[in-house]
Amino acid sequence: MDLKDKSELLRENLASAGSLLVAYSGGTDSAYLAYTAHEVLGERMLAVIADSPSLPRKELADAMAFAGLHGIPVQVLQTNELEKPEYARNDAQRCFHCKNELFTQMEEARARLGFEHLAYGMNMDDRGEFRPGQRAAEMHGALAPLVDAGLSKQEIRVLAREAGLSLADKPSSACLSSRIEYGREVTAENLAQVERAEEALHALGFAQVRVRHHGNLARVEVAREDLERALTLSMLDRMTEAVRAAGFLYSTLDTQGYRSGSMNDVLPVTAIAQAG
Repeated sequence: MDLKDKSELLRENLASAGSLLVAYSGGTDSAYLAYTAHEVLGERMLAVIADSPSLPRKELADAMAFAGLHGIPVQVLQTNELEKPEYARNDAQRCFHCKNELFTQMEEARARLGFEHLAYGMNMDDRGEFRPGQRAAEMHGALAPLVDAGLSKQEIRVLAREAGLSLADKPSSACLSSRIEYGREVTAENLAQVERAEEALHALGFAQVRVRHHGNLARVEVAREDLERALTLSMLDRMTEAVRAAGFLYSTLDTQGYRSGSMNDVLPVTAIAQAG
């Protein structure tokens, strides 16, 4: 099936859904899904943003701006995953508890507002990754329209580019909790610490960056193509200053560069299997 056929299938599936609440983070996948659902369904769709300390303020602002620019109806739900001990303890099930909180609130909103289905922006590439949140989505009967249309991450970027969407090439982003090493409690304080450090590194010109929280130590990942620029004494000094100003005592640059889900490298196979 070529990309045009997949795009048409996506629209057909959205039309047949009747009405949708779309889990919307402002990333390329969920934004393209929300944009297309709005084109197909109009006011019979509503984008829903889960807001908590794990969502960077800039990501929230950008998501709201994109929705406003394209006339996409959006509602912010205040989620309370940090108040749940099973989430805060930060084991391999953390993402499940986060998404379970989101979809539980979305289910309540769906029933209250009279929408037929929930949907989220999972794509074909996500299926092979360690993502416990997918199990929560399945438990709540959330649709995955991008998967049903057979769309990969790269194909979604192509379609977003063809639609003239500004975030077609936006770097992938995960919640701030994904930066906290497993076993270290997730708190509003350490999430804010990561957010401040990443904002400072973005200001130094690193578009794709992760600050992995290992207590007093921040392990910084930048895109591999940026490593040469990072590996100068002057830039390392500036990066160290930025990270220490956010509250870390030590800073180290990961010479493998940015890679999605690098915190999962320490999980035993049994933990990954149990988390789905």
